[in-house]
Amino acid sequence: MTPEFRQHLFDVRDNAKQLYSMEQIDQAILDMAAAINRDYADRDPLLLTIMNGGVVLMGKLLPLLEFPLQIDYLHATRYRGDTSGAVIEWIVTPGLSLKGREVIIVDDILDVGATLLAIVDACEKQGAASVATAVLVDKVHDRKAMPGIKADYTGVEAEDAYLFGCGMDYREYWRNMPGLYAVAEQQEQKQ
Repeated sequence: MTPEFRQHLFDVRDNAKQLYSMEQIDQAILDMAAAINRDYADRDPLLLTIMNGGVVLMGKLLPLLEFPLQIDYLHATRYRGDTSGAVIEWIVTPGLSLKGREVIIVDDILDVGATLLAIVDACEKQGAASVATAVLVDKVHDRKAMPGIKADYTGVEAEDAYLFGCGMDYREYWRNMPGLYAVAEQQEQKQ
């Protein structure tokens, strides 16, 4: 990392607008867990985390779920460190069989939704009995890959800005920020 890029990362953090505090995020995850507990109490789901963004939500959600479950992960991306998406790239596929399983996909954000739709489709093609989606953030805009797309479980809604924190990154950094932040417009222009 160059000193200039390091300074840029700190400038992005320091000029960002906080949309949600960590306390608000934690409450949203508690609410999601309550809904999932209600819906899956008597079922045998497989929670499938989308790496790397879904790791924070999964880590906070798991201890709140009150029924037996299995977990696995996959890694699919459209960004690869960039701030805009391209073609979906499959890096790691799930290790457990999805055949006949009730799958809950856990991810950080529903932005356009192309990645999430592709993952749902892939799970269905692998024989999943059902596929539900749980996202920490639903970004509000009119560019969704499918009109009206919504996750089955959503923590919070956020404005149409470049977001980071709670697992979401800015150029592969700041996933560790507590809370949800929007990159300031002047910082977006410096990308």
